[in-house]
Amino acid sequence: MKGKIEIDKERCKSCSYCIVACPKKIIILGSELNSSGFHTARVTDGDKCNGCTLCAESCPEVAIEVWRYDGGKED
Repeated sequence: MKGKIEIDKERCKSCSYCIVACPKKIIILGSELNSSGFHTARVTDGDKCNGCTLCAESCPEVAIEVWRYDGGKED
């Protein structure tokens, strides 16, 4: 199973819950600031994402969407 993570940078408030929740450790806080002045989370290596959705489930701002796919076919 593969996954794709999309983070809405404007909703991100740098809480880091997604970073702690990610079992693959592929999410970090970047240096980019959003319009509210928060450093936004970003994915370092999307190819390692398995689509577990723990990052999205842990986000209190509902700033993360995850898509899962298998063999090139998205669910």
